Formats: sequence, C-alpha cells, structure tokens
Amino acid sequence: MDKLKILQKSVGKEFTESPSPFMKWLNPVVISAEEGHLEFQYTVRHEWLNPMGNLHGGVTAAIFDDVIGATMFSLNEKNFIVTINNNIDYFSTAKEHDHIIAETKIIKRGKQFVNAECEIWNTDKTRIIARGTSNLFKINN
Repeated sequence: MDKLKILQKSVGKEFTESPSPFMKWLNPVVISAEEGHLEFQYTVRHEWLNPMGNLHGGVTAAIFDDVIGATMFSLNEKNFIVTINNNIDYFSTAKEHDHIIAETKIIKRGKQFVNAECEIWNTDKTRIIARGTSNLFKINN
C-alpha cells in the first residue's frame, strides 16, 4: 500500500499504523499528511519531563528525529532514508499534559540526500519550542 495513504487515513487519529515501535510509544496524532510535509500532535507525558518539570530536550530531539523519519516514509521511496545528523535549536518549554505540534517539510530532495526541517510549536502555534534541520541519506535495502 502507498505509504502516504497510510498516513492520510490516520488524520485525526493516533498513528497506530507506524512500523516504528518508538513512534508507537510517542503516540502522535496525525493532523495532516502530504508528500514531504507532516503535522503531528503529541501530548507531553510525565516520563518526558526533565527535573524542572519541562519537556526534556532529549525527548524533543527524539520527536524531531522520529517525525522527520515519518516524513521520509511519506515520500514512498523504495530505499530506506537514514539520518546523518540533526541540528536543533531549543527556544521554549512545554509542561506535562501540554499538546505540542511537530511540523515538517522537505528543503531539498536529491538523488541520494535529503534535507528536511522540523518545527515544534505549542498548540495554537504562537510559541515555537524548537526548530531544526536534518540531513538524511538514501540506502539500499
């Protein structure tokens, strides 16, 4: 089945069709899904907090990497596309039970490399929590 259609049929729902056990643990709700552009909503859970009671930077980075991976899934490539690096700037915080939105887009899609961007926002997109870019590489299965 078309991988993008799998994402699109999950709009408004938790993305239980993911092949990633880690994404299933993060438990995002698909807000929108287009080729190379996704929006997922997450609910900040207690185990995602740092000692100050804010969303842990490592969890933010994990969300960032995972949703960009799902964006690669939306491209319907035959090959796997793996992360080379992530560069993330942290701007604000989120608290337990807050809803946050991760939005991705492809900046450049070449024959072997992809550069993608992710922004993580509060629910109404009035406050950016983190923003960054990722370089990815297509590998043969």
